[in-house]
Formats: sequence, C-alpha cells, structure tokens
Amino acid sequence: MEGSCVVFLIGMRINQPLKIHRWFPVFLAMPRMVNELKRQPELGFIHAETWFSRTMIMVQYWRSLDQLLAYAKNPDASHLPAWKAFNKAIGNNGSVGIWHETYEISPGRYENVYVNMPPFGLGVAGTLHPATDWKQTAAGRLRGESKGEQK
Repeated sequence: MEGSCVVFLIGMRINQPLKIHRWFPVFLAMPRMVNELKRQPELGFIHAETWFSRTMIMVQYWRSLDQLLAYAKNPDASHLPAWKAFNKAIGNNGSVGIWHETYEISPGRYENVYVNMPPFGLGVAGTLHPATDWKQTAAGRLRGESKGEQK
C-alpha cells in the first residue's frame, strides 16, 4: 500500500441460533453496505474478505480512518440506518452480538506474505511485489532494509 491504511475487523456472533428472525436481518445488513461501498470507491473502501461460522468476521481495508468514520456516520449511507435498526430490534437482548476493531497502519508497520496463494486480503487491496533481495525476511520487509542496511 502507498502510505497509511486502515484495517477494520467487523463481525457478528449468533448467540441464539434458533432466533433466525433476530440474527438474519443483521446478517443481511453487511452485504448491502459492502455493495454500496464498492459502487462508490471515493468513500475510501478498498477491499474485504469474509469468513462464516457462529462468529462471522469480515476484514475490511480502507484508505483512511477519516473515510471510515465519515461513512459510519453518514445519514445517507446504509450503515447508520442499519445501526439504528439493530439497536431498536436487538439492543441488549443477547440474541446476536456484533463487534469491530479498527487499526490504523503506518507505512513500514505491516507486512504480508503469500506462498502458493492467489492474492488475498491486503494483497488484493494493495500491490504485490516479489519477495526478493532484502524483502526475503520479515525484518527486511518491516524495516525496509536495503542492501543490508537498516533504515
């Protein structure tokens, strides 16, 4: 990635599986938001990967923290109405949980390696480069070592 980026982890946990009428609307809200974000790249969303189980997780990549926060509170976007609907329908009744974590990542403070893998995660969001020379080690990639010198 050029410059900094944001890694946003968001998910839900089905606490009461038989109460489909509670958790299914929550489950459906995220695809609507992601589709909206994909249609409007100027909002700063770059890419997402999703895993499904009792606790679902989506890893999102954003260009900036400001853009993520602006989307979250935009009354014309899908997120705010979905958040209000969750609070009204679910609140603290325990049927379904939601969570998120936000990480602002500075250049040189992350690395990603893919061996025998298609581009995935940050590798889809950014640009992949071969791990040659000083990029063959985690220390080299993280510290930006070049020609044996540490930056």
